[in-house]
Amino acid sequence: MHRASIRSRLLAGAAASATLAALVAAVPAGAAPPASADAAAAPAAAAPVAAAPVAAALGDLDTDGEYTQRFLELYDKIHDPANGYFSDQGIPYHAVESLMVEAPDNGHETTSEAYSFWLWLETSYGQVTGDWEPFNDAWATLEAYMIPTTENQPTNGAYDPGSPATYAAEHNHPSGYPSELDSGVTVGSDPLAGELSQTYGTDEIYGMHWLADVDNVYGYGAAPGSGELLGPDHEGTSYINTFQRGPEESVWETIPQPSIDDFSYGGEFGYLDLFTADPQPAKQWKYTNAPDADARAVEAAYWANKFATEQGQPEAVAEAVGKAAKMGDYLRYSLFDKYFKTPGCDSPSCPAGSGRDSAHYLLSWYYAWGGALDEQAPWAWRIGSSHAHFGYQNPMAAWALANDPDLVPDSATADDDWSKSLDRQVELFQWLQSPEGGIAGGATNSWDGAYAERPAGTSTFYGMAYDEAPVYHDPPSNEWFGMQGWGVERIAQLYHETGDDRAKDILDSWVPWVISHITVSEDDWQIPSNIAWTGQPDTWDPENPGDNSGLSVEVTGYGQDVGVAGALARTLMYYAAASGDTQAQQVSHDLLDALWTQSSDPLGVATTETRGDYGRFDDVLTEPDGDGVYVPEGWSGTMPNGDVIEPGVSFIDIRSFLRDDPEWDKVQAHLDGGPEPEFTYHRFWAQTAVATALADYDRLFGDVVEPPEDVEAPTAPQDLTATADGTTVELSWTASTDDVRVTGYDVTRDGEVVAGVGGTTTAFTDAGLEESTEYTYAVTAHDAAGNVSAASDAVTVTTGEGEVDPPAGACTAELSIANSWSGGYQGAITVTGGAEGVQGWQVTVPDGLTTSNMWGGRLADGVVTPESWNADLGPDQTATVGFIGNGAAPAAQELDCTGTVPAG
Repeated sequence: MHRASIRSRLLAGAAASATLAALVAAVPAGAAPPASADAAAAPAAAAPVAAAPVAAALGDLDTDGEYTQRFLELYDKIHDPANGYFSDQGIPYHAVESLMVEAPDNGHETTSEAYSFWLWLETSYGQVTGDWEPFNDAWATLEAYMIPTTENQPTNGAYDPGSPATYAAEHNHPSGYPSELDSGVTVGSDPLAGELSQTYGTDEIYGMHWLADVDNVYGYGAAPGSGELLGPDHEGTSYINTFQRGPEESVWETIPQPSIDDFSYGGEFGYLDLFTADPQPAKQWKYTNAPDADARAVEAAYWANKFATEQGQPEAVAEAVGKAAKMGDYLRYSLFDKYFKTPGCDSPSCPAGSGRDSAHYLLSWYYAWGGALDEQAPWAWRIGSSHAHFGYQNPMAAWALANDPDLVPDSATADDDWSKSLDRQVELFQWLQSPEGGIAGGATNSWDGAYAERPAGTSTFYGMAYDEAPVYHDPPSNEWFGMQGWGVERIAQLYHETGDDRAKDILDSWVPWVISHITVSEDDWQIPSNIAWTGQPDTWDPENPGDNSGLSVEVTGYGQDVGVAGALARTLMYYAAASGDTQAQQVSHDLLDALWTQSSDPLGVATTETRGDYGRFDDVLTEPDGDGVYVPEGWSGTMPNGDVIEPGVSFIDIRSFLRDDPEWDKVQAHLDGGPEPEFTYHRFWAQTAVATALADYDRLFGDVVEPPEDVEAPTAPQDLTATADGTTVELSWTASTDDVRVTGYDVTRDGEVVAGVGGTTTAFTDAGLEESTEYTYAVTAHDAAGNVSAASDAVTVTTGEGEVDPPAGACTAELSIANSWSGGYQGAITVTGGAEGVQGWQVTVPDGLTTSNMWGGRLADGVVTPESWNADLGPDQTATVGFIGNGAAPAAQELDCTGTVPAG
């Protein structure tokens, strides 16, 4: 799959989409919702809150640092009204550009993620200037437009903590929906509701909904302060949702719906019966929280309070910080299983929880709440989530909520919950760390979203099952490298602030791995974009952790995601500031310089993206479990603009307004057979990630500790060996060393460079050579500053008389297709050792098969060969080679596999 579409599944920022608010139409057990409700008069919408001023009095604070000046320049670009980052209401758009499809299905939606990054931006601005009005304005805007008002969630008072919601299983494909409500499955009790109501004197939830249609382009008019839909005439933001139907539902397969469903649009029962099977659903409201965004908001408030206090003006942010503590109180819902069942659940009949025994204490993928619109027949429900991704964890926020007197929530048990959560989150990182250093996916308490039996041998973490790709499987949610930056940045801040030894151990392994895959030169830079995983961690034993030797990660693609680069730079600088690691500081410095000098433009910082996945705009579902928008047979409805929703529609069919976008012609040309369109996007979160990293660099290091110029070249590679096998030569060598870091090697054949490999790779296969020909090879190393080592000693080798086919029968191989789209597909080749095993297997692929990316093997001249770590397989042992293929997907089939049968 095209990398951009991978990011579109992972939220590219919005891990927030979280998606399975999963049956937000679920009704509490025993409730009997009515068929209709009278529309209540909506109060006036919240007054607009102005975006922060472009300039503020700088006072006496030092703003002369080079990176501080860069921060202020980028800050001004973000706040310049002409650049289009904010709406007329002062709401941050997901991106400047409106024609964008990723987690939000157009760029002029907003997310709780965007709001949380906005708070970070204003925190850095307050730290630099001493002016905290923009920070307070950001929180006020968040509260006005992203936290549902009393009118938006009117029937919480009818919520029964003893029966939080009616069970409805999740399904792996959208065609499994609507899901049946099953009151026969016992759910646990909610231990938070009573305490929260007593603490704050209200039954309402104080948490952000994750998604809003800022300009009401859909026309629902689900406005803050309204208990009914105001329709297309409403001018202003509108609460919406998209993802609802399992891990295979990509953004291209979603059906947008309003968070207030009064049956004005959609079908007979609005949109509700697309998701849950209820013969007579009631008009209702429903919201989904993205816990990582609320936690990021809390984290920003911690730093704002710290900086303002250091400036002698803690009162400047006291009110907003108090509200952040309140948000953290309600955020505890994400620490509990979806239906409040106990960890270790492997059947819908597993025990229901009471008190804290249904808590997994991890920041899960969502929490959600909803209820009836009719206040004369009220009911309400709440759910947590059973799925936890490491990239959502925020141990820094957990530490603040457990230990900072200004952020510990008012509820009596909150600090204890967050103290336990802090330890559990850090342990999750420890459990999921591979020997290479990367952090794997996460864990679930509900296999397949249905409390199904886990596969035999699945590793566990406090009863939860290892999930290689939590929540999203198409493509895997652990594949986007941004999760590494987001998750580990918080570990680095925890280490910097508290000196936590566990955090340091995690970073001591992670940082060198990441550094080895970052390349910066005078005219180019790249960071990892995608990674692939094999194996699983050991079952977690906190008293005796395993070495995770069965878990492995490989970088499978590189790119220029400016937001992820900002997160990586920030992570490295916090680690460097705490540990004194000059290499980490140098790489952070070099990455920030490259972003600024190579990727700046009039609107901010950005690079060009090729969006091959935009070929899916007009995809139509043709197979029951295929790609395309699934609408149940016999279901029909309309969008507010008249677009028809029925079986056979595509993404663009129910979003026809996108055809009016000024950039649409590029997409249409691609759909008509033209080239993949290119876009330069300015995502709000990405601009903020870079801006805050710039501000932090001067704060943490200033000009005094500027990394010295690197003028020392790496040592020459040693022990170069070459082995010829037919017309292929295998090279290997011993790694060079450098005073900063080796970033790569160049391989020369007969004096000409024929290949470059990454800094951690010390082998190369040269294939397709002439028969019976002598070749001479050498290798040089280079570092990030461009210093080049002396060449290794040269080796000369002579190829054989053509390729020698290894004996057959040593292995078998099968080609499978995981997913396909217009112009590409995701495939896998599974190699299985024969009765006696195999050494050095080779697989012949179908004629014409080409790839844009492959992991676990190498393709050359129609033959896939293994990596060094999976070349030898025991009897019936398997190795999987994954790849992104070009063009139409071939049929699943057996492939020719050859190799050497081990002697003896």
